Amino acid sequence: MPHAPRPLSPRKGFFITLEGPEGSGKSSQGRWLVRRLRRAGYAVVGLRDPGSTNLGRALRRILLHRKEDMSALMEALLFIGARVQLVEEHIQPALEQGKIVVCDRFHDSTVAYQGFGAGLDVNWLDALGRRAIRDITPTLTLLLDLPTEQGFKRLRHSHDRMERKTRAFHRSVRQGYLQLAKREPKRFMIINAAQPASQVRAQLEEVVLKYLKCKSFSLVTSH
Repeated sequence: MPHAPRPLSPRKGFFITLEGPEGSGKSSQGRWLVRRLRRAGYAVVGLRDPGSTNLGRALRRILLHRKEDMSALMEALLFIGARVQLVEEHIQPALEQGKIVVCDRFHDSTVAYQGFGAGLDVNWLDALGRRAIRDITPTLTLLLDLPTEQGFKRLRHSHDRMERKTRAFHRSVRQGYLQLAKREPKRFMIINAAQPASQVRAQLEEVVLKYLKCKSFSLVTSH
């Protein structure tokens, strides 16, 4: 019988994730945050989940752009599989090198979307997902929150599979995120994404740089 994977080694880096409902602007704000931290002299790796690996990009196309019906469990397992590859290929090596990792979505997205949104057992899904990635947990999660209807007004491109789900589904996702933030208040920082983008950026900058300073994270100049 195969043995369970060993826990990953203690990390020296700093892991930041951005989460949020559709239209929250987390992807564009995440890219801005990566640039801002690099300008401040930090060695930063910017990633997205799913994505940033060959397997992740292939699964992203299946999950978001294939028209065939897919059960919530199948969605969850594919997201988790892509995440395992992302952790092993990029996140863990970067953290071991003492870098800052900024990731657009991570484990919390699966719990929010396939758990709270689609109705899979939240506690079971949370435990499964954490075990698969060997309990790699963000140091800081920035939750960009805004009302569902306001978020969808911002979406101008053709909707992917997740965005085409019902408004009731997306309202449940948003409430799920807020419940996750309530469960782990020391990890989550809720940002009002209904503000103008410039105000969101200012708040992200203030929160992250202050957090890095409080945690005494050493500045590593990237070359």
